[in-house]
Amino acid sequence: MWPFNKSQRSQPASSEPPKKQRRVPIRKIMSRQYQSAAHDRLTDSWQSTPIPADDIVWLNQRTLVGRSREQCQNNDYAVSYLRKLCQNVIGHKGVQLQGQNRDPNGKLDALANQAIELAWANWSKRQNSDITGRQSLRNLANQCIRTAAIDGEFFVRILHGADAGPWGFALQLIDPQRCPIDFDETGLRNGRFRRQGIEFDANGKPLAYLFGTLSPAYADLMYSGRGYIRIPAEEIIHGFIPVMTGQKRGLPWTSTALWRMNMQKGFGDAALVNARASAAKGGWLEWDENAGPEPDEDMDDKDREEIFMEGDPGIWQELPPGLRAKTSDLNFPAGEFAIFDKQMLRGMASGLGVAYNSLANDLENVNYSSIRQGTLDERENWKDLQEWMIESFYQPIFDAWLPRALLSQRITVAGKPLKPEKLWKHREVIWQPRRWSWVDPQKDVNAAIKSVENVFQNPGQIIREQGQDPDTVWRNYANDIESMKAAGIPENFIYATLAGADPTAQPGSNNDPNAKK
Repeated sequence: MWPFNKSQRSQPASSEPPKKQRRVPIRKIMSRQYQSAAHDRLTDSWQSTPIPADDIVWLNQRTLVGRSREQCQNNDYAVSYLRKLCQNVIGHKGVQLQGQNRDPNGKLDALANQAIELAWANWSKRQNSDITGRQSLRNLANQCIRTAAIDGEFFVRILHGADAGPWGFALQLIDPQRCPIDFDETGLRNGRFRRQGIEFDANGKPLAYLFGTLSPAYADLMYSGRGYIRIPAEEIIHGFIPVMTGQKRGLPWTSTALWRMNMQKGFGDAALVNARASAAKGGWLEWDENAGPEPDEDMDDKDREEIFMEGDPGIWQELPPGLRAKTSDLNFPAGEFAIFDKQMLRGMASGLGVAYNSLANDLENVNYSSIRQGTLDERENWKDLQEWMIESFYQPIFDAWLPRALLSQRITVAGKPLKPEKLWKHREVIWQPRRWSWVDPQKDVNAAIKSVENVFQNPGQIIREQGQDPDTVWRNYANDIESMKAAGIPENFIYATLAGADPTAQPGSNNDPNAKK
């Protein structure tokens, strides 16, 4: 292909000298690119070289964890964030197990489901689930999500055998800092390598975890003068939320909010001290010129008599002639303190994924629409974390617990143990995390009714959104009906109680709201 068109080839050669081409300065070319990629005096301190995920974690993890732990011990808002995590992600009842065993005809096996749920609830008690016998499964879950928020990750070891509690199956929490972030080793057999305290195969799958031990007698290997025990990956649950591809260890969830937390707390402490000093109305006494006692040159400073003025609220004292009182008026904090404090809290709330009004406990100047939108957005974040906890904590534990519970014949129906060979059937479960009350009950209930009437949702979905098990609700309804019948209550009144109908109406009459028209 010709580098120019035909019209250019057919033109006769010109005797005029060629025009000089205009060169565009490189700075002007750069100005047409992304502004965030510019290199100038305003961006000199801005990092411009990509850093691998492993290096980012290795460089920052210890510092971030140390500062995160300090803030979560001393900062009121950090403590509030941890409390809200436990309240909204785990809840006061924990994440509930609901069996979904089905017979070959597709019908739910109610007896097997109840047996599995009951056995799981019994094992979840503190004397069974915790190797120390101190914490229930709900408290262990609370501890894990607090550790994930503070340290960025949690480690749970699964123990089984004669020493693992009454059920022969228990859990042990491990401090994430015991897994060394600086333990890297390559060149192992079959392409294996160790990175940040974890041993991987050639494809990057975890094979084992290394944890520091204070006793060399229990160490499986030594590295840099320190002893470590090697635990197979099958016995460890490592929970963290990866932010970068290839990330092998977690970073604190508070990472982006830590700087503001520290500065806001320091600013608040200084303002509090200044306000207290200003409220005390301190000051000093000053003599006019050529007034006051003559200084004695032979007297040491420590022997000189100091003059004090004691003041009571609302009372002014008379001073000697020539002596004046000067007060120190410390007017800060003034009006700008609240504005600045609120702005810092908004940034912290955004980084933590919670609503500002919830984190700051500030319901001033909010209306129904704004608080409703903020609450709904925050709940979506809680739901996301609930699913993460189910995937990272509850489900792996249940998958390891169920086979052992079946083999030990701990799950029984009418005195007969469930068969271990039907493990595929018995592992069918769902998890029901906590849910919240409707923001506007009347409007939301009406909306739910409309959704059911228009077949957008079924009653079971509505019940699950309220944090309950539909099967349990139906059984309770049936039990209530039988109890009311046994007490001699007429069926019309039972029908009115459950369906909101006219108690004097007969089923199928014109007053029956469910009668066909």
